[in-house]
Amino acid sequence: MANSDQSSLSAWLDAHPEITRVEAFVFDLMGAGKGKWLERDKAYGLDSKGLPVPVSVFAQDAWGCDVPGAGLAFGTGDPDGLCYPVAGRFAAMPWVGAGTGQCFLAMRTADGQPVVSDPRGALERVLARYAARGLTPVVAMELEFYLYRLEDGLPVPPDGMARRNDTLSTKALAAHADLFDAIFAAAREIGIPADGMISEAGPGQFELNLLHRADALAAADDVMLMRRIVRALAAQHGLGATFMAKPYGDCSGSGMHIHASVVGADGTLPFAQTGTGPGGGASDMLYHAVEGLLSAMPETMLAFAPNHNSFRRFRPDAHAPLSASWGIDDRSAAVRVIVADPKATRIEHRISGADVNAYVAMTAMLGGMIEGIEAAILPPPPQDPMNPGQGRALPVEWGAAIDAFAGSETAERIFGERFRNILVACKRQDREAFLSHIDRFEYDTYLNVL
Repeated sequence: MANSDQSSLSAWLDAHPEITRVEAFVFDLMGAGKGKWLERDKAYGLDSKGLPVPVSVFAQDAWGCDVPGAGLAFGTGDPDGLCYPVAGRFAAMPWVGAGTGQCFLAMRTADGQPVVSDPRGALERVLARYAARGLTPVVAMELEFYLYRLEDGLPVPPDGMARRNDTLSTKALAAHADLFDAIFAAAREIGIPADGMISEAGPGQFELNLLHRADALAAADDVMLMRRIVRALAAQHGLGATFMAKPYGDCSGSGMHIHASVVGADGTLPFAQTGTGPGGGASDMLYHAVEGLLSAMPETMLAFAPNHNSFRRFRPDAHAPLSASWGIDDRSAAVRVIVADPKATRIEHRISGADVNAYVAMTAMLGGMIEGIEAAILPPPPQDPMNPGQGRALPVEWGAAIDAFAGSETAERIFGERFRNILVACKRQDREAFLSHIDRFEYDTYLNVL
């Protein structure tokens, strides 16, 4: 992080007299920044007065249209909520030009609580369940994305890259060294602990690693801000960057793997203690968390695969599990248990696509874990790596995932009934739009045959 005062926006502006305007924004369900540009003098008032933003900003479809079924815009007067700066998240925006800074906001109620429609607030409420038990989740993320250029309006690999497996290729990294240097510099400026970049299997596909944090809310902020940085800086370098789950039908999908453990109030590491769980080497609490994840996963799949494109990842032998399964150091399972030294013993959740809203995905994951910890039930034996796919089948079709989430008491406990219903309404409106659209491939297949 830059060596300037990040305690408030006003303090940061005082330390940066070169900033003449501020982009103040929240993230909507799709992860798009929504807010305003403010002149420097006006921005000083955000700390005390906040920024009015319509509450309905959290209930829009993929095209930014209001969702009547969510009940936030129509029939309510579409009121504003007040958004306040999140400390430690102020930085310059080099992709816009000199003089522009960014200020990430969170919407709060009059008594300082998160509004019920804000995905970030849903994560705060789940974290309160951990705090009530004297536990703090520690999380880290692996975030995959594609660089591309446009050809006839469609994405193609950058620099004429062949469609070959480039996993761990250092040559592929070197081809974009200037861009990656700029990404890491921007991450440091806004306090994101970006740790490394690797080349992934697809042409122009890369994975960005974010260090673990004992602050899951900040870790989710990292993901949302990092996607914004990557896209903006790629454009500055003449490329596109996408976190679509499956931008190419015949290449690897992009996921967001979440690693999680917990720390006790006294600094102990409950997951690393010896227990009687079916995998051995870790505590009963870890295996209780695994069972909670497995039990919740079929009903909360929408949190990990929220979009039409999300479900293109889920194919046999595609490193995107089709069932609620787990294993010890088994990357074919939905939940991978990693037994290592005490600080590194953890759970890796491998379902999410890179296209998720990080607050929603992390709420579902950590919510499943705390449900399991509270129920204290051990999972079944781990799957056989030679015969993957054991466990309950996941709803790997969008409509089925929406319906499962809509009727889920588990999702209601984790997210709250109001937020669950808002998310369902938004995704149902998205799906209806896709069902009404017929693409060229469908015409080519059927028009002259049927």
